[in-house]
Amino acid sequence: MSSVRIALANIPVATTPDESVLLATSTIADAGRQGALVVCFPECFIPGYRWPGTTTPPPDPAFLERALSEVARAAKDAGITVIMGMERLTDRGLQIAACVINPDGTIAGWQEKVQLDPSEDAIYPAFGSERRIFTAGPLTFGVVICHEGWRYPETVRWAVRRGAQVVFHPHAHVAEPESYRPTAFADPGNSFHEKAVLCRAAENTCYFASVNCASEGSGTTSAIARPDGSPLCFQPYGQAGLLVADLDLGEATGLLASRCRTSPL
Repeated sequence: MSSVRIALANIPVATTPDESVLLATSTIADAGRQGALVVCFPECFIPGYRWPGTTTPPPDPAFLERALSEVARAAKDAGITVIMGMERLTDRGLQIAACVINPDGTIAGWQEKVQLDPSEDAIYPAFGSERRIFTAGPLTFGVVICHEGWRYPETVRWAVRRGAQVVFHPHAHVAEPESYRPTAFADPGNSFHEKAVLCRAAENTCYFASVNCASEGSGTTSAIARPDGSPLCFQPYGQAGLLVADLDLGEATGLLASRCRTSPL
């Protein structure tokens, strides 16, 4: 059976856009040293997620272009595929997206967020309309971003029915006032979110790899679920670092996704 190593960048929220690029490039180098085939970053890690109720600088096209060039250079230096959560400016406006960068530094493509949380409507007015499949060596994968992975199972099924063995799930989630602070993954007293990670894997017979930033008190952490819906590994809550795991692709058969008789996407 083919085995691949993936890494999830469970690193702190950057305090400035420039810091987000420095953290990203150093983490890419670290993932390469650890032998990962792919490293995935949280939602909008560059330049940083625009949290509702906060004031942030307007989008800067020149910065985003420069940041992408630096990340691509880091991917090439490390010889690794990078899934970078970023803002993207298009003629439709500001979007939440993930850029997939090949190990040679070229751009494989973008996965734009297709399903927005209602709280994001005024911040990110544009959203995508298409889903993509990507490859890295023996690995075929899809990307679903935050809200669309938690609440829309069909987004994951779409990728698995087209050959994805792993679906990556960059998200952004920090502690809210008086929110539950878990110590164990998928704690019954916590919100539904981490249970959804296990469900997305089990209902499609795929690996589901969910990545969040490291922040004190967050209700979710980075984790990987096996194709049978059991947790393979998770990052201790609030602890910064790479979550690295070896995946047996032979377990990701996509059987249950293939047996779905209706597919709305």
